[in-house]
Amino acid sequence: MEPVLANPVSRVSLGILMMVAFSLIAPVMDSFAKLIGDALPVAQVAAIRFFAQAVLLTPLAAAMGWLHWPTRPELALHLVRAALLLVATTCFFYALQFMPVADAIAIFFVEPFILTLLGGLLLGEVIGPRRYIACTVGFAGALLIIRPSFQEVGAPALLPLCTAFLFAFYMILTRRMATRMHPITLQAYTGLAALALALPLLMASNGSGLALLDPVWPAKREIWLLVGLGLCATISHICISFALKFAPASTLAPVQYLEIITATALGFWIFGDLPDAVAFVGITLIVASGLFVFLRERHLERRPLPQP
Repeated sequence: MEPVLANPVSRVSLGILMMVAFSLIAPVMDSFAKLIGDALPVAQVAAIRFFAQAVLLTPLAAAMGWLHWPTRPELALHLVRAALLLVATTCFFYALQFMPVADAIAIFFVEPFILTLLGGLLLGEVIGPRRYIACTVGFAGALLIIRPSFQEVGAPALLPLCTAFLFAFYMILTRRMATRMHPITLQAYTGLAALALALPLLMASNGSGLALLDPVWPAKREIWLLVGLGLCATISHICISFALKFAPASTLAPVQYLEIITATALGFWIFGDLPDAVAFVGITLIVASGLFVFLRERHLERRPLPQP
């Protein structure tokens, strides 16, 4: 059964907490992808990520009676969401072969700003001036972390930007579907739809010699990394589906900036990458904007509901 929350503002706070969980887990998935590097084609890594999601969640949704035969409009939305997330994931995983995790996520963090605008334009969500200010402050912090990297990295530096735009639209579609479908079911169908798109491409590319597409059998080390990647991807996107079920996308957008904190810590611990002083100032602004939104929602939650 789904949690029953009588207070609609309590739902918002729970949605924020689920987004915090996503922001803590998703960079772990990215670290696994960076550790895999170019040992496997990036399209194969992305496909296995969705294979794990489908294998883990489809039986669970079936056992709980949450599965249903999608209508044609639902099927179309599942395929579009899966295509957006599949391409976004592939772009980001490929960028990680050349860039530190924290730098790639820092560039990606134009996405919450895009998402906030899309939430108002496409979903009709009310965005007050305080939330606009919080998003702007968080975006300014992200800009402080972004340093000119095209001379060092080249074209792959653009890939996190592509991921940001694709993921923002994915979030909008997820918001539309998460309010009327159980999050476990939603993510199970996302995994199945992504596999339906990715497997034919990988099969057609088998033996082609294309570095990004031609699948290879993983070694033992890569198998364990893929297992970790698949588990983290599945859990993190369950969190984001629940978050979008309980709270507006524009409310959740600044909270997602917390993801950069986890990425920075993991980048230093695993890869020895440490942001400079200017980047730490940016991180401080990002954390402040996310905490402001959470504290604002907690304040609203303590206010009495209007009597009918």
